Amino acid sequence: MALRLSDIDPNQRIRKKEAIERLEAAQLQLATIQHEMSEKKLPVILVFEGWDAGGKGGACRRIIEFWNPRSFAIHPVAAPSEEEKLHHYLWRFWRDIPARGKVGIFDRSWYGRVLVERVEKFATKDEWKRAYTEINNFEQTLHDDGYLIIKFFMHISPDEQLRRFQDRENNPLKAWKMTEEDYRNRDKWDDYEAAINDMLQETNTACAPWHVIPGNHKATARTLTAECVLEAIQNRLK
Repeated sequence: MALRLSDIDPNQRIRKKEAIERLEAAQLQLATIQHEMSEKKLPVILVFEGWDAGGKGGACRRIIEFWNPRSFAIHPVAAPSEEEKLHHYLWRFWRDIPARGKVGIFDRSWYGRVLVERVEKFATKDEWKRAYTEINNFEQTLHDDGYLIIKFFMHISPDEQLRRFQDRENNPLKAWKMTEEDYRNRDKWDDYEAAINDMLQETNTACAPWHVIPGNHKATARTLTAECVLEAIQNRLK
């Protein structure tokens, strides 16, 4: 079955009290299970994609809050450097794949090839169309070598995104996050939505399925993300 953003209502919510209780329970279990992950040398890759201001960072912080900081690394992905542009686009990601028993967290990822590079025309049509196969092969290779890959798309509505943009601009501790690019990208919402739907359809595989998280309500999004990570790790360890 095709996976599309229209299948997910970003306004879904869990009652706040219940969400907090469930999140705390998941965090406790994640902290408890960390030793077993290390002992069994399970390598885990968490991929976070989503709309700007979609809540990627907040969801990630709740997952790692009680983990040993030596057990994971966070890789915030920006535009490729001049050196990276001289290589295949996956080259820079191979360097950050975690060792066995460790967790690698990608705040944006190789999916930039079929999202921003497609929409902004940094990649040609031939380049981004063949990237679906390249990415699926990349993830299949990691899966076959024992990696657990968990991919999230944080889905919010345009109205919620605008509200968060305005909140950031009015908060001196968060205003640095905002750029003119953020508002410019809003004008291309439909183009990005088409690219996201193609990405979900073409790369939602058995070895690395997508989890689209309803993100308008932060407590709900953080709880569902943490529970999803916990369940995937528990299943693999079994």
